[in-house]
Amino acid sequence: MASIVKIGTSWRALIRRKGHKGLCKTFQTKAQAEAWARQREAEIDRGEIVAEPGILRMNEVIQSYRDLRDHSRPVTDTSNEHYMLRRLSEGLGDKRAGALSNQDLVSYCKMRKEEGAGPYTINMEISKLGTVMRYTGSFLKIALPDVTGQARPLLNHLGLIGGGGKRERRPTEDEIAGLLQQLKQPYSDIVRFAIATAMRRGEIVKLQWSDLDPDKKLALVRDRKDPRKKQGNDQWVPLLGEAWDIVQSQSRDDDRIFPVHEQTMSKYFKEACDTLGIPDLHFHDLRHEGTSRLFEEGYEIQQVSLVTGHKDWRHLRRYTNLKPEDLHRPEKAAEILS
Repeated sequence: MASIVKIGTSWRALIRRKGHKGLCKTFQTKAQAEAWARQREAEIDRGEIVAEPGILRMNEVIQSYRDLRDHSRPVTDTSNEHYMLRRLSEGLGDKRAGALSNQDLVSYCKMRKEEGAGPYTINMEISKLGTVMRYTGSFLKIALPDVTGQARPLLNHLGLIGGGGKRERRPTEDEIAGLLQQLKQPYSDIVRFAIATAMRRGEIVKLQWSDLDPDKKLALVRDRKDPRKKQGNDQWVPLLGEAWDIVQSQSRDDDRIFPVHEQTMSKYFKEACDTLGIPDLHFHDLRHEGTSRLFEEGYEIQQVSLVTGHKDWRHLRRYTNLKPEDLHRPEKAAEILS
């Protein structure tokens, strides 16, 4: 909103808008100043006075994106998106949005690499930056450079960004036993539950007591990850094996079954792995382990998909880890029984 200030016998109208150069004009009467200010602000709102991207800093652009999302799909403080936006703001926040360059992105990616982020993680952050620039520019009616598109070939060439490789890492029985002993409650139970259900970390910590169907031993996983549908993808999942007993053993002092922070779970999991000397094991690998166990227990692919939430059965093939020699097992079992 414009400020109207009396200067001697005159009245000065001053308009400051994010991304716009300040507008100022002096009038003989207050009414004239107010009328001019209303007209200029209306022109800004209609996009007739174009913002100047060179004025905006990247932290302002990122915050504007958060504000924009608040009207439809808010960025929650526990989401991966929140942490990506925070890292981008910390690494690029002081840069001018209109002058953001390829070199700025190279420096950012190198910094993230030194912090331990892999090419896939950095690639996700650069993609998010592109989304922020594109939609915030449209929202603020300013022309922001497509610096992510321009920088991608260079970042790929330098090996700073890349696709996610298909992980085949499964924890050994000794590693699982060590983790369960090292982790305190409820974190050790979360590890057991993750393996028993093949759920993602975020799905586990969001489960509430009201999401359970005790008669059918089902849990409602809300907004399950789906590349084509971001919200409303709720799915009833059977709690097989020890999963139901693990749930029933939890305290009911909170609405959530496992009232812990998603990032805290990852922190303690990594610390436990480091303490035990377990190399290259991620919490998400427990989903791989749980899915593989379902196949090993004899469940068909369509049954496994009801647990894991995979819509495309082809994506489940990588979880089976079946080897040619595995096909001899039924034959060997028959020989032993005979």
